[in-house]
Amino acid sequence: MCGTCGCSGVTVELEQRVLARNDDLAQRNRAWLAEREVLAVNLMSSPGAGKTTLLERTIRGLGGEPVVSVVEGDQETAIDAERIRATGCRAVQVNTGAGCHLDASMFARALSELDPPARSVVFVENVGNLVCPALFDLGESYRVVITSVTEGADKPLKYPHMFGTADLVVLNKVDLAPHLDFAVDTFVGHLRQVNQRAEVVPLSATTGAGVGAWCGRLRDWV
Repeated sequence: MCGTCGCSGVTVELEQRVLARNDDLAQRNRAWLAEREVLAVNLMSSPGAGKTTLLERTIRGLGGEPVVSVVEGDQETAIDAERIRATGCRAVQVNTGAGCHLDASMFARALSELDPPARSVVFVENVGNLVCPALFDLGESYRVVITSVTEGADKPLKYPHMFGTADLVVLNKVDLAPHLDFAVDTFVGHLRQVNQRAEVVPLSATTGAGVGAWCGRLRDWV
């Protein structure tokens, strides 16, 4: 028994087994996607950072080239999936119930249902949470963390694993920055303490400012 937190060695061993099994499934997903030349982008954020709004903008901004489909992760409801389908894009809803993240097996089932065409893009809108989703590899090609100026510049330091695993960080709601005590340079400095490589793309999913640069980066990845 751990004297600090009260956890047992059995608990740690079980967690390691769960993660190992997930990583094995993730590698199968990655191979499946690579065989079909499908780009998978895992979008992660806290609740309310603007993932769904950004996805709506992105789908319209890409204009069908490449073809896009979406895996929507939420604990309950299909509200976000319905918003995505309203753009004309195919979407599969995955409800996790009490779960706080998607895992590789959930993603595998969603991919089977979506059956994305070759050389397309699959976005995963993960459950809103800055902790658990970072721990579970889905088999994605890239990890994107979406944060917003309304959340504070210290988020990378508070959630280092999430921001440390990001390939790219979207800084959303920059249209609100003049009304807030938020310093972009401070945010980037904190990010660099946990991640030296991630590009930062500032934008406003609401106004559309900066979304073109984000879509350009996606096309580069494809």
